[in-house]
Amino acid sequence: MDGALHILIETINTDADVRAMIRQRMSKEGSIASYSTKNAEGTKTKFEAYYNFSEAAVKIPSHRLLAIQRGVKDGVLRMELKIDDDKTLAELGARFLKAPGTEFEPIIRQAVEDAYRRHLRPSIESEVMAALHERADLEAIRVFRENAQNLLLAPPAGRIPVVGIVPGLKNGCMLAVVDASGAYLESAAVFPHPPQNNAAEAEIVLLALMQKHQAFAVAIGNGAGSRETAAFVKAALAQVKGHEAFSALVNEAGASAYASSKISREELPNVETNVREAISIARRLQDPLAELVKVEPRSIGVGQYQHDVNQKELREGLHRTMVSCVNRVGVDLNTASVYLLRYASGLLPETAKNIIEYRTKIGAFTSRQQLNEVSGVGRRVFEQCAGFIRVAGENPLDMTAIHPEAYPIVERIAASLGLSLAEIIGNEEALGKVDLAAFVDETTGMQTLLDIRNELVRPQCDPRPAFKVPKYIEGVNSVTDLEDGMELEGVVTNVTDFGAFVDVGVHQDGLVHLSELANRFVREAHEVVKVGDVVKVKVLKVDKAQPRISLSIRALLPPPEKKPRPEPRRRPAPAAPAASGDGQAAPAEARSARASHSERPARREQRPEQRDRTERPRRDDGRPRTQRPGKPTGKSQRPAAAPRHEEKGGGLNTLLADQLAALKGKFGS
Repeated sequence: MDGALHILIETINTDADVRAMIRQRMSKEGSIASYSTKNAEGTKTKFEAYYNFSEAAVKIPSHRLLAIQRGVKDGVLRMELKIDDDKTLAELGARFLKAPGTEFEPIIRQAVEDAYRRHLRPSIESEVMAALHERADLEAIRVFRENAQNLLLAPPAGRIPVVGIVPGLKNGCMLAVVDASGAYLESAAVFPHPPQNNAAEAEIVLLALMQKHQAFAVAIGNGAGSRETAAFVKAALAQVKGHEAFSALVNEAGASAYASSKISREELPNVETNVREAISIARRLQDPLAELVKVEPRSIGVGQYQHDVNQKELREGLHRTMVSCVNRVGVDLNTASVYLLRYASGLLPETAKNIIEYRTKIGAFTSRQQLNEVSGVGRRVFEQCAGFIRVAGENPLDMTAIHPEAYPIVERIAASLGLSLAEIIGNEEALGKVDLAAFVDETTGMQTLLDIRNELVRPQCDPRPAFKVPKYIEGVNSVTDLEDGMELEGVVTNVTDFGAFVDVGVHQDGLVHLSELANRFVREAHEVVKVGDVVKVKVLKVDKAQPRISLSIRALLPPPEKKPRPEPRRRPAPAAPAASGDGQAAPAEARSARASHSERPARREQRPEQRDRTERPRRDDGRPRTQRPGKPTGKSQRPAAAPRHEEKGGGLNTLLADQLAALKGKFGS
């Protein structure tokens, strides 16, 4: 009998239809439930919202599933996939029990339950959870890629000398100066904050560095002590005369990882780690894209639960994002680092190193064609990368996104206008007169020609927005300084499926929930904000113990305009009679004399056939004369219906009269 049971269990477990039914039920009807563990009972954690949580598996967002899985990993939560097991077992029993009531029924039911509990449910639950986790991974990676793209395409301050500051309280602040090209010049350590309180000496050092290197822009990392350091820098900049000096808080995520990486040691040998970090912060103000490509993307921290997703897919997706961003902006061949060049389409890391070595050898590139002389750059590599490389040299087209293959077409367009290449670049009026259809051939279509003209009209158009410095409120340096109802300005640091995080300068990002992003329905936070945006927010609630900050953008927006309701559709007025009996139209006085709607009840009172039903003549048995036997009194007929038709004349009236007479004869008078 045990052997027979094993055969039955194996038969049930390997039935493809059974597994498909259970899988579909778990996917469509199952729910993800989470509970707190004994270690977390009675304690407040960031997973408190999931202590007793349940949501349909088909609807649960990726960030909630990843949060629950993180809680399970930390030992705070336990999770299960819940379905109606009794209903499933009953369906399986009905499927396999062919003859109920026999002596084999208990054995078959035991085999069904054993197969379900020990084999089917655990294995299919693992499959469904794996599918849900894969879906959550893809969504999290998509969010990470969008945030990384917005961070990489953050507005640059431009090629200006900058002083970078790594803020610190007890250990002091590290200052590093870079020139307009980002080359390291000088560094110093100052201690403007307690316990040293050498603000006066620190101010002298800062102003001396700025004056010496003509660096009137200060980039401050947004880590611990950033608001206190920003207040100190602001007081120092107030003494600068004759120059427009400014300071800005810079997202320092990943700066410490870069400072201790192999890349930074190769780029800045014999430089201390904290100085490298200050240099990186200064360069991020100049050009975020050129500096962030040196940092491992996962260290930037602009995603949701990026450490819990498939790391290989995350790494590949972020690499594609970096390649896309670098190629959208373009790479200056004479100033780009090897780390930026390796993300240009078609260039391998080894080829990028060869380009830097060749550039050092010749001094500077003067044309795109010189790339062909670099080792590792063949015909195919040149075709792929040439359109994304910028060279300020002999040919003005080398500074545009127009590929060298299209140079002959541009030269023909310039010749048709009687202008040189330099004269048509940016000349929108002249380019608007060109008949592009005349330049269409077998290899160049109209869409390509339109792209060429757009690039000529707006050459070197940077897709990144203009640089803007956020204004923080003075006196608000930590979460304890925040109060409900405050209006602040901050920078969006991260965008997730459930909202956006905003840095308001208190070392703790606040959350703007999806419902507080706009005064309209928002499906995704990326529709409204992106990483790097400067936004105005209102403090809704501050939990100083956790700490947590709830913010709102919607609270500062004007209420949405109410759309006017459409007017109700009115029935068209009945058409006037075409003509009177003598063939003439009815006079206007007769038409205007017709009764209005308010007069209709009075007209009805004057018609005896429209009197109230309670006043109608009744039979001897109390029923109205027009009521059929067995019918309720509310369904009585109109006795005057036939005479009204007869007044109009015609065969139809006669037929109705005959039908009424037949009914009277059938039911009696």
